[in-house]
Amino acid sequence: MSFFDTHLLNVVIYLPLVFAALVLALPASEHGQVRAITFVGMLLDLVFGVWAYFRFEPSGAEFQMEFRVPWFQQFGMSYHLGLDGLAASLLLLTVFLGPLVVLASTTYISHRIKEFHLALLVLQTTMLGALASMDVLLFYIFFEAMLIPMYLLVGVWGAEDRRMAAVKFFLYTLVGSLLMLVAIVAVYFVSGGPGVRSFDYGTLYNNLLAANQQLAACTNGPEGACASLTGLAATLHTYGPWMFAAFALAFAIKVPMWPVHTWLPDAHVQAPVAGSMILAGVMLKMGTYGFWRFAIPLFPVAAHAARPFLAVLAVIGIVYGALMCLAQRDIKKLIAYSSVSHLGYCMLGLLAVTGEGATGSAYQMLNHGISTGALFLLFGFLYERRHTRLMSDYGGIAKVMPVFTAAFVIITFSSVAVPGTNGFIGEFLVLMGTFKSTLPLGFGAFATLGVILGAAYMLWMVQKVFFGSITHRENQHLRDMNLREMLTTAPFIVLVAVMGLMPQPFLDRIAPSTDRYVARASVGAPGATQAKDDQLRVEVMSLPSTAAAARPSVPAAPLAVRE
Repeated sequence: MSFFDTHLLNVVIYLPLVFAALVLALPASEHGQVRAITFVGMLLDLVFGVWAYFRFEPSGAEFQMEFRVPWFQQFGMSYHLGLDGLAASLLLLTVFLGPLVVLASTTYISHRIKEFHLALLVLQTTMLGALASMDVLLFYIFFEAMLIPMYLLVGVWGAEDRRMAAVKFFLYTLVGSLLMLVAIVAVYFVSGGPGVRSFDYGTLYNNLLAANQQLAACTNGPEGACASLTGLAATLHTYGPWMFAAFALAFAIKVPMWPVHTWLPDAHVQAPVAGSMILAGVMLKMGTYGFWRFAIPLFPVAAHAARPFLAVLAVIGIVYGALMCLAQRDIKKLIAYSSVSHLGYCMLGLLAVTGEGATGSAYQMLNHGISTGALFLLFGFLYERRHTRLMSDYGGIAKVMPVFTAAFVIITFSSVAVPGTNGFIGEFLVLMGTFKSTLPLGFGAFATLGVILGAAYMLWMVQKVFFGSITHRENQHLRDMNLREMLTTAPFIVLVAVMGLMPQPFLDRIAPSTDRYVARASVGAPGATQAKDDQLRVEVMSLPSTAAAARPSVPAAPLAVRE
């Protein structure tokens, strides 16, 4: 592996901070330079992020472009970065949104411009760091750090009730995160003895795997078989469900799943356009990514026991979110509640524990970032012209804004999963995987109802806002999209078509991660076929010290350590 490969992720993660330092050195009055430097920084980060995405080889090791150095080695902490197929795809989505968010905010943000762009750059680093972290404590640090700039984006540059929304967002996510921290410390202590404990994701998984397999065997065996468990397996039998619950609650709030979703509509409605785009595009995926990477693979037996309950919540979220959209008269709140419904599909695909379901879940994470991010972007352009969120204040504007209307309708087709768009691929795979899974057929049937309701609320909103007669004088002279707005919107429309018509290149990079996720999540399932070693193992880079040699071996399907 070349020197550049091992340092590429550091460049992608911290390049925004370098440009944040440049912005910090500028006078606050230099608004044009602040915007230009931030845009250039995000654009360069996009270049390196695309490079990292294409450097990822699907047929290679599970985690690639790794960088690992000792941190607090006596406590088993290391600064460990790496990407698998899902993380590489979400990293690409994050760097893709970066420069577009800056362009979208050019005229939207008119005060404290320097501080706003500093918050954007810092937030970009924290999100990228969380996706690339292979040390659980390092992931937690980035996971928590992203709350601060997002809190500022909502609380300082938001709408009239911004402070309430910012505090609600912060408190909800902080409570879940603190419970996850307790679980991280707990699993750190139970997974190994003194001197061999580690926060490294690979080592934790390695230490828990054999115990999870023993626990699964007794759980799915005769009644009372678990009474003879000893050691780590017995500890997981007693405390594993609680540790999984702590991880699951933290990530469920971030998704957000019903009923811990109530912070999301307020945050979206009050946030500036940049905050809504980032929140919908990337931050909500930290919840689904957390289930995929940490909660389910580390605690497969507890996850399997909770699977029906979580699947019920996912389906409720799909239908409830759609029904709430039908009840809205506020356009931005409608788009916000659509996220509750769409992220329900991502969770249902994960919980199906089938190849199709997991692939659809991963692809839907990307699709939601594209379609819903674009909806918030386009509504932001409309809000700048009319300064109202109510559907009743519009009507007939397709007559005066034909280009804007065409763009909005295309993104709407993506959101309602019209065949030929990116949204269709993800939702179709999720539904196919759900019907194929061991979940009752009712889960897939109710999820399909969400597709129908999704088309109903989005097309109803488009009809109310864009078509019919112009009933308000203020709408008669609305200007259509300018060049900056068209350039900002065009990449979304291109991706809607490319990901809908040619999904295979994207799916190829996700597929190896999907296979491994299904194998690891199936450990706790009764009658599951024993996965191959190469599906259960995680190849990780060893520490550049003798401490790596002190790690204990695990007899059952150990994690391979690449020297």
